[in-house]
Amino acid sequence: MKLRLYLTALLTAIALASTSWAATPPSTPPRVIDDDLNRFWATYDAIRNLDDPTQQQAQFQALYVDKGTPGLAAFMQAKGYTAATYVQAIRQYPKYWDSIRPRVPLVRQSLVSLDRHLERFHQLYPQLRPATVYLEIGALRSAGTTLDDKVLLGAEMIAGNANTDTSQMPERLQRFFAGYFASGPLDSLDLLAVHEFVHTQQRGERQTLLAQAVYEGTADFVAERVTGRLPKLAYITYGPSHDAAIKAAFQHDMTGEDFSQWLYNSTENPFGTRDLGYYVGYAICAGYYQKATDKQAALKAMLELDYADPAAVKAFVDASGYFDAMAKPEHRAG
Repeated sequence: MKLRLYLTALLTAIALASTSWAATPPSTPPRVIDDDLNRFWATYDAIRNLDDPTQQQAQFQALYVDKGTPGLAAFMQAKGYTAATYVQAIRQYPKYWDSIRPRVPLVRQSLVSLDRHLERFHQLYPQLRPATVYLEIGALRSAGTTLDDKVLLGAEMIAGNANTDTSQMPERLQRFFAGYFASGPLDSLDLLAVHEFVHTQQRGERQTLLAQAVYEGTADFVAERVTGRLPKLAYITYGPSHDAAIKAAFQHDMTGEDFSQWLYNSTENPFGTRDLGYYVGYAICAGYYQKATDKQAALKAMLELDYADPAAVKAFVDASGYFDAMAKPEHRAG
């Protein structure tokens, strides 16, 4: 009898511990770690005095990479960064780095609303799992990504504005950064952080364009429910006004594995607008949510969709009615 009572108590304690985040709001703010920022600039100063790229790479590896946080290791893994990648970017665009440097400290200050947003997220989705936010310096490939339970934010991009010097970059990159900086990334950092936080809750490898679009659209849609905002990017305004044409073109490509015309900054598509896959994914989620009578259950279904299961993805998309209706999805918070 005593053994049975002991085992019951033990199992109850384990269950309570495993669900403590879901049962109550977080008692402490999410961890935001920025230890790598100052280390980057110390390393930057050290290697700028060296002429040989091989020596620069060795110093960069020793001073920055080898001493970095788990967030830096995750960021490098997620984006394919190496010491050589960083050194190449530093050597090619010194004016960029020198102009961005004074603004990087502003990144931490721009996350002041994150605690409040995550409390709201937890209210909407009580099963929310914690994640650690890392502020990192990357090599100009990503403003935000995730790996496992880590939100990884690229401060060297987020801190930019119209005065950031991109003159040493190819014209293609200059156009990209001009558009990106015009969206006010520093002012929208809390929104980006929530978007990436959504990704830490999702599961399953995406094998098709459709699955990847829903994955990104879910992050946009849930982040809007949490913050009341959407990013000030071209696909947000372009998508609804060209919905029928986008829908038809996307249907042609959606079962394939080529994301290049629809996601991750390419304008090589018939519309000349980046990231329209995000719009399609958002529109699917909006349709699903609007049809649902239980809104909290709808958000839960989005966040727990298994992207490795093509049948589950198809069922979710079919339930949205997006490809059956020509009505434009509404962009609204609530």
